[in-house]
Amino acid sequence: MADLVDSVGQLLREAAATVVLPSFQHLAEGEIEEKAPGELVTVADRRAETLIADGLRALLPESVVVGEEGVAADPSVLDLLREPGPVWIVDPIDGTGNFAAGHGPFAIMAALVRGGAPVAAWILDPLSGTLAVAESGAGAYVDGVRTALPGDATRPLRGAAMNRFLPADLRARVQRGLTAIDEVLPGLHCAGREYIDIVTGAQDFVLFWRTLPWDHVPGALLVREAGGVVRRLDGGSYDLTADGYGLLVAADEATWQRVHATLLS
Repeated sequence: MADLVDSVGQLLREAAATVVLPSFQHLAEGEIEEKAPGELVTVADRRAETLIADGLRALLPESVVVGEEGVAADPSVLDLLREPGPVWIVDPIDGTGNFAAGHGPFAIMAALVRGGAPVAAWILDPLSGTLAVAESGAGAYVDGVRTALPGDATRPLRGAAMNRFLPADLRARVQRGLTAIDEVLPGLHCAGREYIDIVTGAQDFVLFWRTLPWDHVPGALLVREAGGVVRRLDGGSYDLTADGYGLLVAADEATWQRVHATLLS
């Protein structure tokens, strides 16, 4: 498995170096489009997904790929998540809105799933070069160094709530609760970077509403392997094959409970 972990990391770096970064701040007007209301896609998203998907299939010839842009073109691709064999989940550019606007952060993400359960994950921040990886049962690593969250329940809370897609009543409740949080962050509009920031201690929590698998499967495994907690807003587990909304990610159990009580009770 170690060789596979290294090979996927190298593949994501190749995609960053040959497709994503050369396009950053150099996209022509016709290379950015709206694939759905408020949802952008660029030529770099599609090219990077093709490069990554081809590389992943070569690493595991019996595998299939569920990529964000592949699903956008053919929603039935999402059904592959239920395949019993190896399935790759790919987000070629997480934070496309930032990328298209010419600023960071944005990330390249992948996860390997078997039988509906994630077994490995990768998140690359192309601008900083930071690569976070996790393997089920084997821990989380940032730039090759194992990371473990300290679990300090007494520290001031620092985090963000992504409220763009929240239903109006829930948004109002969360916004009231945020007034009791010690330091409210504006949100990065890049789930991959938010997950890295949690495992590195830069923030303690983040609340999401939409929970598409390419946005959250890699980061959820990363946080759990570092000792953090990822659960639905009702306290249920995050099942990548199940539909649903709302996800609260926290550095530890006590923080999850504190934030849940503050924002959602």
